[in-house]
Formats: sequence, structure tokens, C-alpha cells
Amino acid sequence: MRWWAVANFVSNAGTWMQLTVQNLLVLQITGSAAATGLSMSVQAAPGLLLGTLGGAAVDRWPRKVTAAVGQALLGGVAVLTAVLVVLDQLNLPLLMALAALTGLIATVDGPACSLLGNDLVKTEDVPSAIGVGSLAHSAGRLAGAALAGVTVGFLGTAAAYVANGLSFAFVACVIPFLKPVRRQERAPKSAAARPARGGRGKPRDTGVREGLAFFARRPRLVALAALNGISALFGRNYSLTLVVLVTGPLAGDAGTFSTVATVLAVGGIVGAVLGARLRRPGVRLVGMLTVAGALLQVLAGLSPSVAVLLVLVLPMAIAESVADTAQSTVLQTDPPAHMRGRVLGAWNSIRTLWGLAAPPTLGLLMEVLGVRGALVAGGLLVASTVGAAFLTRGRRTATAAKAPAVEEIVETPLSEALKPRTAQLPSPRTELETAV
Repeated sequence: MRWWAVANFVSNAGTWMQLTVQNLLVLQITGSAAATGLSMSVQAAPGLLLGTLGGAAVDRWPRKVTAAVGQALLGGVAVLTAVLVVLDQLNLPLLMALAALTGLIATVDGPACSLLGNDLVKTEDVPSAIGVGSLAHSAGRLAGAALAGVTVGFLGTAAAYVANGLSFAFVACVIPFLKPVRRQERAPKSAAARPARGGRGKPRDTGVREGLAFFARRPRLVALAALNGISALFGRNYSLTLVVLVTGPLAGDAGTFSTVATVLAVGGIVGAVLGARLRRPGVRLVGMLTVAGALLQVLAGLSPSVAVLLVLVLPMAIAESVADTAQSTVLQTDPPAHMRGRVLGAWNSIRTLWGLAAPPTLGLLMEVLGVRGALVAGGLLVASTVGAAFLTRGRRTATAAKAPAVEEIVETPLSEALKPRTAQLPSPRTELETAV
């Protein structure tokens, strides 16, 4: 697990180096900001359209082999991009094709790597493993963004792609030496939850339809999808809203927002450390953290200065990071083992949908209400919606708890009155067994 954590950190650092310079590369080639957004949408499109197929492949194929091949292919795409940049042969159609290919490979590689990390520890340590993965992601993001500027300044844009390719190669070399923990998964309780068996005893329900149906039947997973959606649409997209707040009403500059972004990254690391200590997180914890983050967002929208905003940004990032860790734990432990790849695939599709819909929604909200109004209104909307859902569920639970008591009061006297009449007479066999 230590080797896997190091590999995750290296891989995430390389990925964020590439992502940091990718927009710069598109601008250098096209000179168009719209093309930059288009390249990001093209890379995200496979996750939206084919995420469930990728999850089904992860459930069907050997996990270590799948993760190793996925990492090697992603490294090859990064190195190929670097070669085209050096040779000055990279144009917009090629760049879009490579972005789409990267997104396509990631639909399989992402769930495979997430579940592989869980296989390296005992069942009770899976939440901690997910927290360590979140920590590696946050630290890698911070290190990658910092290294990108240095690398591009001294070695050029292609060097960031080469570094990312080498980071994928490092992970691919580590995977064969990992030793998953052998553990017996708890068997499903019902026949409907058990995988259907085909010929020669192999599971048959490795298709997309079964994964989507399973996701839709699990209230916990549907609740997580709803929480993620409302948070993405009206909050948590701080890279968009806070940059407008800092450079607009707060009269800051790019350096000021860089400071805010650094505090956000530090808060993400602290939250990942706290999230790694969770043992049995649930949807209620995710909802409470969502409400806390939304209320802090309201206060951030009312910030009179950058100093006050920095004080609020740290707990905002911590709440978001802990919520993400708890959410990942539920997603990766709630489904049975044979369904986890498809559940993660469906989740990636849903999350990508929210991610594509959030920027235009927040942009429209800022156009209508201004950035302060968008932050305040969005935070209040998230907090009130989640709070109303909690209250509604609490009332339903209380009603369900009272119902059996009422039935017992009504039915118990009748059952007691009928008991002498309906009592069974002892049979000769019962008397013989008693004598023996």
C-alpha cells in the first residue's frame, strides 16, 4: 500500500503538470479560449457516454492487468503528444483526437486503479486506503501545478507531457509487484443480488444494464448523486467563482488568486488526512459536510476583504475534501464486489454530467446576480435543499417507527383472545418425543 500511495502521488503530480499546461498549449495552437473549453469537453465526453461500459470492463477483466495496461496506454499518449509538440506537428484536430483517446482510456483505468488500491488492505482499512488515495491526489495536484510552471519555464511545454508519460510508466512498473489481500467477500443476501451464473460457473451479469439498475435501486447511491449534483451546480466550483470574486469585487490580481488556490489545496490535503481516519462514513455525514460547505460559501460571498476570504477558504476546502473521501468510501464499499466497477462507472458518468453542466449554470447565475449574489444564493439553495431532505427523511423514519407500535396495540388483544381457540393440540408424536 505504501508503494501504491507513492505511485499515486507521482502519477497525480504528472497528470496535473499536463493539465496545467494543456490549456496553454491549446491557446498557443489556436489562439482561441473557446477551443480550450472544447478540448476539455472532448476529453470528458467519453466518461459521460461510456463510463458504465468502462466499469463493466473492470468487473470482467483482471484488475491488476487492466490497471497496468491503462497506465501504460495513458503514458504512451502523453509521450506521443510531447513528440508531436517537439516536431511542431501538433494541430487542433490531432490534439482533440488525443484528448478523446485519453478520456476513453480513463473510463477503464480510473475505476480499475481506484478498486486496486482497496484490494491491498483488509476490509476494515478500506476507508483509510481511500483517504490515503485522496491525500495522494491533493498533494499531487499541488506539486504538479507548482512543477508545471518551473518545467515549462526551463524546458518548454513538451517536457510536462514527457514527465506525465514517465509518471504513468512508473505506476505501470509498480503494479505487477503489488500483493492484494486475500479476503472472503460477504455473500449477497438475496438471489436477486447474486451474480447470475453462465456456463462453467462464470458470472453473467457483467453488462451495463445490471449496473445501472443496481445503482438506481440503492437509495444511498441515488442520494449521493443528488448531493453531488446540487453541490456542483450551485457551489464547490471554486476555481470559477472565487477567481471572479477575487479579481472583481475584492480588487485582487492573478497573484492574489494564486494564494487563494494554494490555501484551497492545503485545505484539501488536511481534509484528506482527516478523511483517512473515517471508519464507517455514510450519506448523512456527506450531507452534513455539504451543508457546512454551503454556509461557508455564503459567508465567502459576503467577504469584505481577501484576508477574510482566506480564513473562510480553508474550512471550505476541508469540508469538501472530507465529504469527497466519505463519498468515495460509500461508493466503493456499499456495492458487492462483483458490482463495484459498474457502480464507479455509472458514478463517473453522473459526475461528468454535473461537471459539464456546472460552469454554464454558475456563469448564468453570476451574470444575473453578480458573483456575490451567486455565491450567497447558491449556498443558501444547497443548504436549504439538503436540510429539507434531512427533515423529510427524519419524519418518514419517525412515522415508520411508530406504525408497528400502533398495529401492536390494535392487534395484540385480538391475538390474545384468539390464542386459546387457535392453539394446536399435541400430537401423539409430540408426546412420544417428550417421553423419550
